[in-house]
Amino acid sequence: MAAKFLRSAALTAGVVIATAASGHAPPPLIPTALVEDVKSTTADVEFMDYVGAGQVIKLRPSDLLVVSYLKSCEHETITGGTVIIGTDRSEVDGGKVARTKVACDGGKVELPSQQASETAATAFRLQSASHEPVLYARAPMIEIPRLHPGDSHELVIERIDPPGEHFQIKLGEDLSGGGFYDLAKSNKLLTPGATYRASIGDHKVVFKIDASAKSGRGPIVSRLLRFQSS
Repeated sequence: MAAKFLRSAALTAGVVIATAASGHAPPPLIPTALVEDVKSTTADVEFMDYVGAGQVIKLRPSDLLVVSYLKSCEHETITGGTVIIGTDRSEVDGGKVARTKVACDGGKVELPSQQASETAATAFRLQSASHEPVLYARAPMIEIPRLHPGDSHELVIERIDPPGEHFQIKLGEDLSGGGFYDLAKSNKLLTPGATYRASIGDHKVVFKIDASAKSGRGPIVSRLLRFQSS
């Protein structure tokens, strides 16, 4: 048994060395979940990071990790252990996990295949752009695209059914490279059941606020809005 283990270990090491020597990087992980909160020095992930199936996150016994799955709408609070990100939910070894199903637009999002030629995040945004998103909270968390020199730094949100509400928000330079803007921080609440268009220069997306949307922030996956690629 020991000899078999050593042969297996040597073979694995040889494959790793050969892969490194060939210069071929492993394919990017396809994002399946979003980190909504993390309290850990070992997890190697941060708030609002996308994580993908097969990714391993190691937590100490008192560490906390909150992830939401983009397609299954599974919302997990994990304490301690080793977490293996899946497609619809996580596997947790040596820790505790509490799961709830939350309202999100995930059922309409078609995740890209492993053979997608774009980077994982770009491919996911392209797939998400094929339908009109529905958000389940009145204050969206908006994913800001990477802005180029000369691009507008003004986020405009306007109601289009019928035209009415109109918000203009100046984005800070810290969001030039992309990031997230939480409308809740501006104390601006959108109307349940209404349809809006958000734009930053040439980047545009039309979305709807669910008729039963609440005023509270709630899980980010319930109120996450991504821009279509221009």
